[in-house]
Amino acid sequence: MTKKRFSKFGLSRRGVLQASAGAAALPLFHIREVGAAGKVSIGFWDHWVPAGNGVMKKQVERFQKKTNIAVQADFITSVGNKNLLTIAAEAQAGAGHDIEAFPTWEVHNHSDKLEPVDDVVKQLEGQYGAVNPVCSYLAQVKGHWLAVPSSSGTQNKGPCGRISILKAHGFDPVAMYPAKSGIEMPGTKAWTMDEFLKQAELAAKAGKPFGIGLGQTSDSVDSTGSFFASFGAALIDPKGNINLQSEGVMAALEFGQKLVKFLPKDAVSYDDASNNRALISGQGALIYNPPSAWAVAKQTAPKIAADCWTFPPPVGPAGRFTSYLPYFWGIWQFSKAKPAAKELIAYLSQRDNVEERANAVAGYDIPPFQSMDNFKIWEEVEPPKGTVFNYPIRPDQHTTSHVACSYATPDIAVQIYNQGTESTMLAKLQSGQSIKQVLAWAKNELEGFMH
Repeated sequence: MTKKRFSKFGLSRRGVLQASAGAAALPLFHIREVGAAGKVSIGFWDHWVPAGNGVMKKQVERFQKKTNIAVQADFITSVGNKNLLTIAAEAQAGAGHDIEAFPTWEVHNHSDKLEPVDDVVKQLEGQYGAVNPVCSYLAQVKGHWLAVPSSSGTQNKGPCGRISILKAHGFDPVAMYPAKSGIEMPGTKAWTMDEFLKQAELAAKAGKPFGIGLGQTSDSVDSTGSFFASFGAALIDPKGNINLQSEGVMAALEFGQKLVKFLPKDAVSYDDASNNRALISGQGALIYNPPSAWAVAKQTAPKIAADCWTFPPPVGPAGRFTSYLPYFWGIWQFSKAKPAAKELIAYLSQRDNVEERANAVAGYDIPPFQSMDNFKIWEEVEPPKGTVFNYPIRPDQHTTSHVACSYATPDIAVQIYNQGTESTMLAKLQSGQSIKQVLAWAKNELEGFMH
């Protein structure tokens, strides 16, 4: 991957061509004609929504009947990083599943052990149009696709806010981002970083602070990454040099210096469950999250769930950026069933299967193809009806799909991401450090990553 500013790869929903609805679907790979093995194994991500595993099992069963290929399907939890440990163990041993589900950065981490899948991606793009460019950044190495983007587990992370609280403070998320396509949404211009600060302050004064963390796990890193991107803040410049004195970085830190005053006092200790608890308990006015917190609230706090609305992040000087965390299906080079593995991945990636899985998980999974962003599930789930309509990025939002720290090449970006450098910078501001002190610390961190 060349060292380009990632915004060039960002997915603006305006002007992106969708796959033609009338285009003929390409045939799946003819595995029996190329001598595929009679069985294939796959390690799926163990879905947070249990129904997701159930429908995946049914699709695997249909594939087996269709192809006479036996499939061993295992569901591997991400709790305790078991999925990452499994991936690492199989890579080291050169044995295990034929296919593994790879989270955001893991394709690059194991690129030397993965089989190119350019043919599968080319087939799917021929059917459904171009893949989200974030996927290209994360799964293309030296011009080759090393994993196929999957909808299973793939999520956007934008704001989910309490309607009543925000509305009482002068911001109506339902009116600003209605559950309707083809209109110019009022929030496009009104939902700015300044308005975000205003709402954060009002929520804090009301005792319902925004549940945004400053920890080192992904929810904190992704929300902070969205803020930094909106100011054009890149800690590394396009040539790979440390870029801490740039106008964008300074603007992001000045914004952060104001924001952290209104966040929970324990924001630095937040993990990926903390913001969920803030929303479900009724103690937080807004969080950045996929719809999992809302889905849990439906079961345990239905009045809270009925008062939730998902909508895009605020816009800054450089634009509006929604954090996007894709999953991938990759085939190990050691696999003895590569043709069958490609056949299975292509089958599971067909639109009807992707939609069936999205329906089962109440719209949690985001497809990697824009042409699939029109499933009815996002219009229909409730309460309230339309609550996650704006969870997928829609053209009317004027929003760019983004993965935090992607201004750098993936080998550096993953270190900035995993160490939570950006969120830690804001945590240090909350602790009382000056911007100058924070920049000195960040410079030392980045120099370590570069060497």
